[in-house]
Order: sequence, then C-alpha cells, then structure tokens
Amino acid sequence: MSAVTIVIEVIGWAAAAIILAAYVLLSLGKLEARGYVYQWMNVVGAGGFIINSGYNGAIPSAALNIIWAAMGLFTLWTVWRAGRGGRSA
Repeated sequence: MSAVTIVIEVIGWAAAAIILAAYVLLSLGKLEARGYVYQWMNVVGAGGFIINSGYNGAIPSAALNIIWAAMGLFTLWTVWRAGRGGRSA
C-alpha cells in the first residue's frame, strides 16, 4: 500500500468519524442543526469523503458528498446572513 493510499484512507476514516460525531452530538442535544459547529463538521466530513471516494472511483458517493458539503455551506451562509441582519436592526 502506497503512502498516498494510506493518507487517502486516513482522510476517509477521519471524515467518517467527524460526520458520526456531528450526528451523535446533534442527537444528544449538544449541537444545534443550524449551528456553525454542526454545519462545519458536516462540510469538513463531506470534503474528506469527496477526496476518499473520488480517489477510489466511487463517483456516486463523491457526487452525494459534493451536494452534502454545498448544503452545509449554504446553511452556514444563511445563518451568517441572518445573524448579520439581526445585529444591524
């Protein structure tokens, strides 16, 4: 197994751990669904899955995670905008 393959596998397992941790923390009420931490955990985890699944040729998984990351970024943007609007009013 090459060093690149090992790094890609570590990225994939780290991504899985991050997304699982985000879900567990959300389910336990430790994070909020529209909170920055939960959304960033999803974006970073999806990014890791994009790298891992893209490298391994799992295109459907990579495509799903591109959408997942985009949804997280969109949510972060809308939460940030709502917060900015609330402060200026």
